[in-house]
Amino acid sequence: MTTMVLSRRAWLGLLAAVGTVGAGACLPARASSARTRLLATWAEDGRYHAGVLQPGADAVQVQARIELPTRAHGLCQQADGSVLVAARRPGDWLLHWHPDSGAAQWEWVNDDRRLNGHVMRSPDAKQLWTTETDQADASGLVGVRDPRSLARLGEWRTHGMDPHAMLVLPQSVGDIPAGALIVANGGIPTQSETGRSHRDLDRMDPSLVALSPRDGRLLGQWRLDDARLSIRHLAFDAATRRVGIALQAEHDDEAARSAAPILATWDGQRLQAADPAPGVKGYGGDIGARPGGGFWVGATRGDALVGWNAQGRVVARQALPEACAVAVAGAHWWAGGGATLLSDAGVQRMPVPAALDNHWLVLA
Repeated sequence: MTTMVLSRRAWLGLLAAVGTVGAGACLPARASSARTRLLATWAEDGRYHAGVLQPGADAVQVQARIELPTRAHGLCQQADGSVLVAARRPGDWLLHWHPDSGAAQWEWVNDDRRLNGHVMRSPDAKQLWTTETDQADASGLVGVRDPRSLARLGEWRTHGMDPHAMLVLPQSVGDIPAGALIVANGGIPTQSETGRSHRDLDRMDPSLVALSPRDGRLLGQWRLDDARLSIRHLAFDAATRRVGIALQAEHDDEAARSAAPILATWDGQRLQAADPAPGVKGYGGDIGARPGGGFWVGATRGDALVGWNAQGRVVARQALPEACAVAVAGAHWWAGGGATLLSDAGVQRMPVPAALDNHWLVLA
């Protein structure tokens, strides 16, 4: 993929005319398969975009779009229809965009911090949370931000390195109460001089942590037996009251990496890797809860969407080149890979040569 790099000054110059968007709430996905709109990001002709996609009978239509300075990652919808977009790690920008009006608001982070790709809103609507890295010592942080200005209000330690996805528990899980903030510490040492390079992997320390949504106090921390399994993305399965975790293997040995599991589950007491699935090549992209229990995981390097049931057995597998993005709403699901959208309704293609990015969500 071609990388386009603009300085902060150049990008702000291009965006000098945009306005400010008010704050809203992150919404749970709810939609019918027939009239779905997906918030997504993608690369097209060497440039990066966020936009609203409408799946059709055979192709996907782009209803709205905005150009981005660099590649994006995590997404969140607000109650007023506006959306949040976070730069891919190590990121330096956060976008608040209203697709209907085109109004956009940008926040650039200070050089001593880098965004780790995910943003969400607190349940009480008073804060935004972003996963970040302290450039001085590579420690993980949750940035606490004002939902209107996007400005930083404070930060909480994640008690690990490389924090990535976050999830607020809608129900209690074990002894961890509903409303707790669950954070995936990927555990890969990263600092400004290493960027996205994976170095010093013998120091990896991935973990799942539960934090108080009021003050960031540590409520619990869990680790897998294999420290080379990076904990990346999260989904909550209401049918079993479990959190599913998409894993990415970082073993030195290629055979061990390829044979590694890409799913783990957490029940409030134990974090446990599922049995490896043949051909997934040790890399789990996005994850979503399957209707009735279990999880969908995009096996990006295995070119497949893989489904596990509530008992942890593989029960579905569908071919999808570069499978990653997963979204679930009710009984319906959507998965993206390359320029292809796969869903329970069939297969559609992007209208232009494009490469869909890691995540998307169903707009309410």
